Amino acid sequence: SWAVADAISRVLENSEELHSWRRRLLSVCMKGLVAMYSSSKDESKQKVERSMLLRLEELLCMVGEVDPDDWYSFVKTGLKHRYRDETFLKVLNVGIQLLYKKESSLSQ
Repeated sequence: SWAVADAISRVLENSEELHSWRRRLLSVCMKGLVAMYSSSKDESKQKVERSMLLRLEELLCMVGEVDPDDWYSFVKTGLKHRYRDETFLKVLNVGIQLLYKKESSLSQ
């Protein structure tokens, strides 16, 4: 559940710390998915993964940047274990569109 994260986001809503908080959430979300993909190759936790993927998509759109090591691990592990998962592929596509624009730091 994202109740605690959402509550903290609401508290930080108009502060300078909100962007930093969202970046940390984004990083934790990617690391969590990598851990799930690595440990559960049979897609048994599909509901939890889907929830995290949808949150990851939302955070990607809000933050617009990621740690390159986190992104690399997410893409590599996700493609290895979830290359047929429609939600994973959708979020991966959104991430690629956002992160590899001309002005993005990952595209250089």
